[in-house]
Amino acid sequence: MTGIGDTWWWPYVMILVAGWLATDIWRWLGVFASGRMREDSEVMVFVRCVATALVAGVIAKLILFPTGALDNAPIALRIGAAACGFAAFFASRQKVVVGVAVGEVVLVGGWLLLGIG
Repeated sequence: MTGIGDTWWWPYVMILVAGWLATDIWRWLGVFASGRMREDSEVMVFVRCVATALVAGVIAKLILFPTGALDNAPIALRIGAAACGFAAFFASRQKVVVGVAVGEVVLVGGWLLLGIG
């Protein structure tokens, strides 16, 4: 007699359930809690600051200490692509998609021009 842990699909179910529980519960709690808070409250300003700092940290890590294929691109190209994306973000009245697209085009274009990869 085989148990449920012996079936091939059981690890995938556990990953799905554990991944959902670890993330979606907190998202729903945030939605419910934020409905009762003012946008300019001390807590919301703090949360926004922490979220911004986390994004900035991830971007800095990707530029300064990349892993994988991005490690092959010169640091000047990575910094230039980020600077172009940042400039495009502000030139487009702070549209994130424009900043990301421009940064990506500069990075990939430079990658192709330099023959990296």
